[in-house]
Amino acid sequence: MAVEGGGNAQRAAEARLAEAVGLTASIGLTVVHTAIYPLRAPRPSTLLGEGQVAMVKQAVTEQAVTVVVVDAALSPVQQRNLERAWGCKVIDRTGLILEIFGERARTKEGALQVELAHLEYQRTRLVRSWTHLERQRGGFGFLGGPGESQIEIDRRLIGERIVKLKRELEQVRRTRGLHRRARERVPYPVIALVGYTNAGKSTLFNALTGAGVYAQDQLFATLDPTMRAIRLPSGRTAILSDTVGFISDLPTQLVEAFRATLEEVAAADIILHVRDVSHPDTLAQRSDVLAVLAEMAEGPDAALDEDWPSRVIEVLNKADLVGGVAQVPGQAATAIAVSALTGEGLEALRHALDERLAAGLETAEYVIPPADGARLAWLYEHGEVVRREDSDDAIRITVRLHPADRARFEQRRAS
Repeated sequence: MAVEGGGNAQRAAEARLAEAVGLTASIGLTVVHTAIYPLRAPRPSTLLGEGQVAMVKQAVTEQAVTVVVVDAALSPVQQRNLERAWGCKVIDRTGLILEIFGERARTKEGALQVELAHLEYQRTRLVRSWTHLERQRGGFGFLGGPGESQIEIDRRLIGERIVKLKRELEQVRRTRGLHRRARERVPYPVIALVGYTNAGKSTLFNALTGAGVYAQDQLFATLDPTMRAIRLPSGRTAILSDTVGFISDLPTQLVEAFRATLEEVAAADIILHVRDVSHPDTLAQRSDVLAVLAEMAEGPDAALDEDWPSRVIEVLNKADLVGGVAQVPGQAATAIAVSALTGEGLEALRHALDERLAAGLETAEYVIPPADGARLAWLYEHGEVVRREDSDDAIRITVRLHPADRARFEQRRAS
């Protein structure tokens, strides 16, 4: 059920409803009834007006509905009142997305992030209207007072678990930081895939790397970060990172909980923004993704630096659904149309990645003795050989290297 006026103003109510249906179906629920209800002014007690609540009640009864999904943020009181009025479970947009994340997360990091988000959300649901939490337990005699109520115990236990989870996630971030520093020592450039959920990131990831990452035509098919090495046309190796998809009105609990996942974007040399050009809301989806990235570049603890837009290449995906690559408008040096499903346009994307990475390389010339095969192999492994001249007593080689690689090689030669 979409609430017009209760979501992102950029989107039409029909588009928001379609997205809510997709989210609901993605966790195995069967959608038997949908409706859009315009809101003049949200009611503090039920969000919807009396007549609208009655219409939903009628549909719930006729269709034997067991769960109603409201595509808006409900307060704890609104959620409880609607459950009483309709006689079934009610979840809002935040609760729905948390359910999806809870079902999909597979790695320890993902499970920790989802549990933290769930607890942050549930803590706000512990309202005094939950009478089963109002029972009081006796305190220790020397403390005096009426004791601790069940709701206070639950809040305390949730708070303690949240503190523990945050410590564990901080350890995960440190571990990921160590892995990232290890990659920097290699160092291979990192290319991060970002985009709205169901834009085709995992399908593109598989097409570029040959990996078998789970990819389905459903929202939030990927929740755990995955990394694979890819070989570009020049022979250069890069690391491709697949990340969780963004969505409009992403719950604030998840923005914080998934910060560790988004840190892969902060470390990326290139950010590939994958868009579904066949989607009627593609421009609004683009704005949502860019808004999240912009937020990551704000404040004293910003994860992204200010020049992150210069590292973005837009991948206009699902071109096969609009008649092919040639039919996709808006293509440029920073926007490349592809079909990850059919493979059309992928070669152009690989060359664009090569060119972007090469733009930051330095050209150097070295003279290496023929017997020094190790240093020669190192240059081929870490650089792009432009020219090579062999003679009996020396090999003259011109190579393009990342500045850090050039410094490492020359330090190695000096020692």
